[in-house]
Amino acid sequence: MTQDLFFSHLIYWVLGIMFVVGFFGMMLHKNLIKKLMSMSILQTAVILFFLMLGYHPEGITPILQAGQTDPTTYVNPLPQALMLTAIVVNLSTTGVALTLMILLRRKWGTLDENEIIRRMGK
Repeated sequence: MTQDLFFSHLIYWVLGIMFVVGFFGMMLHKNLIKKLMSMSILQTAVILFFLMLGYHPEGITPILQAGQTDPTTYVNPLPQALMLTAIVVNLSTTGVALTLMILLRRKWGTLDENEIIRRMGK
């Protein structure tokens, strides 16, 4: 019984682990590149979670066809559309963060968070 429950929700367990890895990676690492990678893992876990919420195993595309009247057979397109927007935001955030990291590296010579803060205090 519990084994069936575990394996039937395995993808949610994996996504939960991804979320925790991303969150703690952002909190514990002092290197800004590692923080950015952890943030990307966390964002990917959230995106996949919402996509899985919209998944319908026997669902069909939400295009009205002749003879189709039952709306419960359609896959809800809203989570997919929202997650496409989230993917674009993820990519934009990553690009801007990498650009800022290049500037930080040029100015301070390191990407270590504590070292940058220490040098800024001088």
